[in-house]
Amino acid sequence: MGAALLRHALAAEEGPLRSIPVISAGVSARGGEPPTDHSVTALKKVGIDLSDHVSQPLTQDLIKKALAVICMTDSHRAMVRLMADPEPKNLILFREFMKDGDKEIADPYACPLSVYEASRDEMVEAIPSLVEFLKTQAK
Repeated sequence: MGAALLRHALAAEEGPLRSIPVISAGVSARGGEPPTDHSVTALKKVGIDLSDHVSQPLTQDLIKKALAVICMTDSHRAMVRLMADPEPKNLILFREFMKDGDKEIADPYACPLSVYEASRDEMVEAIPSLVEFLKTQAK
């Protein structure tokens, strides 16, 4: 959900931000899996179609090419630190730049739709601060 939301936000920006590729990959993801029904529904409610998404695991090659590696939780970030060599320069949390509130977004996997919607809303709230950070990196 986070990649789709960020991709949507960057598409509305000007200049180099529009061309930043946003790739979804998980530290525990199996490749080739469709999105959960709840992910599709939560994003459909805000006008984003996730139905064609296919999961992929995070790889060293993806990490090496990334402008930023954006995680939902500190445990996800710790797993990236263990697998990456070297550690990515911009290894951040989705809500890293929020002034108030929790910096982590709970992974809603296997939870009820309401938890997916809450996670979506936490991501939406964080998008402006994340876009501002990416502006400083995309020069």
